[in-house]
Amino acid sequence: METVILAVVIAVLVLGVLGGLVVGSRRKKSLPPPPPAAPDITAPPAEPQVGDEAETPRDEPRRTIEEVDLPDGGGPAGVTVEEPPADLTAEAPEIEIPEPTAGRLVRLRARLSRSQNALGKGLLTLLSREHLDDDTWEEIEDTLLTADVGVMPTQELVERLRERVKVLGTRTPAELRALLREELLKLVGTDVDRTVKTEPEDRKPGIVMVVGVNGTGKTTTTGKLARVLVADGRTVVLGAADTFRAAAADQLQTWGERVGAHTVRGPEAGDPASVAFDAVKEGKELGVDVVLIDTAGRLHTKTGLMDELGKVKRVVEKHAPLDEVLLVLDATTGQNGLVQARVFAEVVDITGIVLTKLDGTAKGGIVIAVQRELNVPVKLIGLGEGPDDLAPFEPEAFVDALIGD
Repeated sequence: METVILAVVIAVLVLGVLGGLVVGSRRKKSLPPPPPAAPDITAPPAEPQVGDEAETPRDEPRRTIEEVDLPDGGGPAGVTVEEPPADLTAEAPEIEIPEPTAGRLVRLRARLSRSQNALGKGLLTLLSREHLDDDTWEEIEDTLLTADVGVMPTQELVERLRERVKVLGTRTPAELRALLREELLKLVGTDVDRTVKTEPEDRKPGIVMVVGVNGTGKTTTTGKLARVLVADGRTVVLGAADTFRAAAADQLQTWGERVGAHTVRGPEAGDPASVAFDAVKEGKELGVDVVLIDTAGRLHTKTGLMDELGKVKRVVEKHAPLDEVLLVLDATTGQNGLVQARVFAEVVDITGIVLTKLDGTAKGGIVIAVQRELNVPVKLIGLGEGPDDLAPFEPEAFVDALIGD
């Protein structure tokens, strides 16, 4: 009996052990893999692998205080102190000192002669021929007409040259040059007052109105004229009365700031006459020497231009009469510039001419033609893009540049 009980107990124990092994095996297989351990934030980073961004190791040696350039005033070791940017403080534009106007054309003579020598050399070459027949004189006429001297002045010059060459007889190069210089000076005119009137005796300021078609350099010329006046010791107020061209007022103000001239401007597309009136008013209040008024240059219709410029002139003259009305012409337009000149001469009384871009054309004869057309002297000429390339017109220096040395 006892033997049977013992055998049953042993069998139960064996079955229990076997069942535990099976269950354990099943549980072991069904358990999911343990989650990865959270990284230890205190542990050093792993070495970078391919494709990882390389980082500076934390154990990089530190620089000493001697190796760190600290700004003046010192600072904690190892800390870079940045200075504030210099442009945080708004600075007024630096006032420029314009080049003196006395003798400016003489200094620019080389630039003028490079573009004008074709006329002078061509004439001297033709006049140097041993026999001056009718064909040669026709060539001389053609040379003058090509240089935009104009029909009537050309005929007068050729006629006088023919008479004098006939009397002279034998002609040396020096004699021909002197002869041509003398006759050209007669055409250009040496007895004309070419001073830009800016100093009326009975009042201040002098008032100058600048007119001309857009594209001739009118606004730029107004700014350069301000430099001419400042160089001669005058104080200037600029009136931006060209309110129809968006950039005109900004452009003029920039020119004024360079030489310390105050600019009066109005709203875009505003009334030009109102701006001109305010400019003269402020010029009086500030006690300046000269007020320069830049006007609109649209030439869509002759009537519209006449009305506009006429109104500006009338409004300004409520303060005082105009001392100068300067017409700006582009020398490269040649005879077409004379058409513009006629239109403006009908609108306002032109008192002087400014010829721009004279360095870019071999047609210097336009000086003679425009003076003859309007019976008004050329007072200033532009010989380049530089701020001081506007020069008072000097007939002798101009003719010398035409015929060369």
